[in-house]
Amino acid sequence: MNEIAKILPLPPRPWLQSLGDLMQRNRSVIQSIQWMVVIFYLGLLIWPALLPLPTEYAHFYENLILFAQFVFWGIWWPFVMLSMILLGRVWCGVFCPEGALSEWSSRHGLGRAIPRWMRWDGWPFVAFVLTTVYGQLISVYEYPKAALLILGGSTVAAMLIGFVYGRGKRVWCRHLCPANGVFSLLSRLAPVHFRVDKEAWKQAPRRTPAVDCAPLINVRAMSGNSACHMCGRCHGHRDAVSLSARSPNQEILAIKQADASHWDILLLLFGMLGVATGAFQWSASPWFVSMKQGIAAWLIERDSYGLLDNDAPWWLLTHYPETNDVFSWLDGLSILLYIGGTALAIGGIMLAGLWLAGRCLKAEKIIPWRLGYTFTPLAGLSVFLGLSALTLSMLKAERLELIGIPEIRAPLLAAAYLWSGYLLWRMLRQHQANGRRKLLAWSVLMAASTSVGLTWVYMFYLW
Repeated sequence: MNEIAKILPLPPRPWLQSLGDLMQRNRSVIQSIQWMVVIFYLGLLIWPALLPLPTEYAHFYENLILFAQFVFWGIWWPFVMLSMILLGRVWCGVFCPEGALSEWSSRHGLGRAIPRWMRWDGWPFVAFVLTTVYGQLISVYEYPKAALLILGGSTVAAMLIGFVYGRGKRVWCRHLCPANGVFSLLSRLAPVHFRVDKEAWKQAPRRTPAVDCAPLINVRAMSGNSACHMCGRCHGHRDAVSLSARSPNQEILAIKQADASHWDILLLLFGMLGVATGAFQWSASPWFVSMKQGIAAWLIERDSYGLLDNDAPWWLLTHYPETNDVFSWLDGLSILLYIGGTALAIGGIMLAGLWLAGRCLKAEKIIPWRLGYTFTPLAGLSVFLGLSALTLSMLKAERLELIGIPEIRAPLLAAAYLWSGYLLWRMLRQHQANGRRKLLAWSVLMAASTSVGLTWVYMFYLW
């Protein structure tokens, strides 16, 4: 029996239907929530940037700068990522301040057509990589001015794009948001979605008001969570759209080779598993220190001291003399080399694994991109481990030591590998190759993925 045929929706859940009804009927409540989040977000983003940095030890509940740092990077982003896996893009549709502001500005803007260049599929990958790397160079996790520059700059760009393009839509969110690609990948694992019954759609009266879908989705053809913002506006439309439960494996296993995007997989392999891992680990890595010291010694031997200067402005490299935190040009170069090297190593190994798997399956002329989606659980956990490590370091600065963290991390990493391995095997079973070739392809890809786990083993247990 075909594997895809086994991917069926779960029985209806009345409480999900009721929740969908509430979301659809109470749009004004959702908008009020969005504007409250906007006010809270802008307050924590702008006000701390106007205050002097704390030069002495202070608790986060005593200092607004430390409080904002803990909220943004210790709570906000780790659990936003986790929410994508558990609930889909509810954050985008119900809470995201950037999305709300972009949609609001679009409703009062010029309403121009979306240009072709903006529709390029590679923007989520490029935006994620550039934002992540730039954030490390200016220490976005530690300093409010850096957070204001990156998060605030993104918000201003979202409002400007919204003002110029679209008519009350979230053009920025759909095409240019740096987190869009990551959210799109992780939300495919969510066990809830807005399901479209195509037969019920056809039987409904032909003329019905169109859904005001902010992320510009063709609701009739919607078959997954990747672009849906889970705002509830389409629930009940033509008696064909409903909030429903599903298997968290359903959307990934249903992907066909023709529908697989190589930009999605490049973001997953080189972005989430590569760039993000390097960004989380460079400050704790003895390899980074050895590399920087080696370059410095090489420069000194040749009487070349330009890269050892630390005169870069704060918006280009971290420069806060009052806290004795100043990056030299060599620091910046070393960060770029370390993150880039990590991305090329992990992403390159994983991509080579995909290519070899294709050869094992006798698909030598193409890379089986769809197989890359099966590593979404591993990529999601990798990002969550990195962000939660920030949370734990902030709690440690508060002299709060949580016990059992190493014992929790190891099973989580193992569970992510088991989930990805299971998805990979299920997807390989859909292939026409014989069982021996499928097993060989599975082994090749799982072996390649050990490069990810090893980096976390080094960070949490060996360094």
